[in-house]
Amino acid sequence: MGHPWVGLLLRVYVGGIFIYASMYKINFPSEFAETIASYQLLPFWAVNLTALVMPWVELVSGVLMVLGIRTKSAAAVVGGMLVLFSVVILVTLLRGIPIGCGCFTSVEDPLGWGTLGRDLLWLAMTLQVYFFPSALQLEGRVFKSLPEVEG
Repeated sequence: MGHPWVGLLLRVYVGGIFIYASMYKINFPSEFAETIASYQLLPFWAVNLTALVMPWVELVSGVLMVLGIRTKSAAAVVGGMLVLFSVVILVTLLRGIPIGCGCFTSVEDPLGWGTLGRDLLWLAMTLQVYFFPSALQLEGRVFKSLPEVEG
């Protein structure tokens, strides 16, 4: 169903988005923590930890997707984050809290239904990467699975 070159394009695109999104958050964790707090969904004690850990998870999973290393695992993590982000955006929209997404910088347009649609589209792309193989994956060439090593 999925062509390997389409899978490659989607893998690099979504992975690149997550790499790009992580850069600002890693460099300015306090601003990202303020953005997380403005959603009013996490307890106070979890805000700083989330602001420090989430960008690194985005970066590592994005790099793995782009390189094609442990692609299914990276796509599962990215997909999980996109589901989480979509739920958070939906809840925030329904609560009527006028805040920026905080996806790429701390100063963004307010959340809207387009933001939710964009994340759902990225989720669909990630599912394509997860379920169908893509071209130029390093995983099979560089890393061997346990049965291959034992065999």
